Amino acid sequence: MDQSSRRPLGRTGLNLAPVGFGAFKIGRNEATKYQRSYDLPDDAACQSLLDEVLEMGINLIDTAPAYGTSEERIGRLLGGRRDSFILSTKVGETFEGGVGRFDFSSIAVDQSITRSLGRLRTDRLDLVFVHSDGADQAIIDDGEVLETLARRREQGDLRFIGFSGKTVAGHLSAIRTGLIDCLMVEYHALDDSQGEVIEAAEAAGIGVVVKKGLASGQLDPAMAIPHCLRPTGVASVVIGSLTASHLRANLTIARGAIAGT
Repeated sequence: MDQSSRRPLGRTGLNLAPVGFGAFKIGRNEATKYQRSYDLPDDAACQSLLDEVLEMGINLIDTAPAYGTSEERIGRLLGGRRDSFILSTKVGETFEGGVGRFDFSSIAVDQSITRSLGRLRTDRLDLVFVHSDGADQAIIDDGEVLETLARRREQGDLRFIGFSGKTVAGHLSAIRTGLIDCLMVEYHALDDSQGEVIEAAEAAGIGVVVKKGLASGQLDPAMAIPHCLRPTGVASVVIGSLTASHLRANLTIARGAIAGT
């Protein structure tokens, strides 16, 4: 495992491999934004994939309640290796019966954290992101979700608070709250509007993880991944895949990009 290519996640003290594993596809294949349909892997295939993810040096696993059975599978299949990876999940969105629902109330956030701890079979969540529905500013102004996460952080149920929004203004506002430790932003060659957010976050000591860095499969990884990692404030690019060889190739691209900077 190559430790030299790991990058700091802001002031959290966490150091991430430049590619993180997005665990959407191991738990959900309904109502997706992917261009191609896919079958969910069985437990044996899922176990093999997760093992290979860790063995190749990818140490961030990103999931969410809205990712179907993803949390449960990670807890069941990787519970015994909990100290081998950084675990990221989210609050605010659920997906049941083929329908996604958002709820940012204090009660819903508390229930979500408790369910995630149980499903993931762990006593702490490393990163918990607010899973925004796009109304970033309204979520922040309401205050319930961030205040609830701060309380659960104080209780030791989670280590760091993140915000995964959709707007530049929302992300900048999240930074100004002083409550968050990291951001998850969409950033790629087709839309680099979050560039100013990445710069502001780095200046404030806030970590940044990139989502949708390949523009949902529209971009060639050989060009897209170096673009995502060019800003020094970006710690990692979260990429979802059901094929270990694809992840390994993407990780090689990422490590090469960092070595060349």
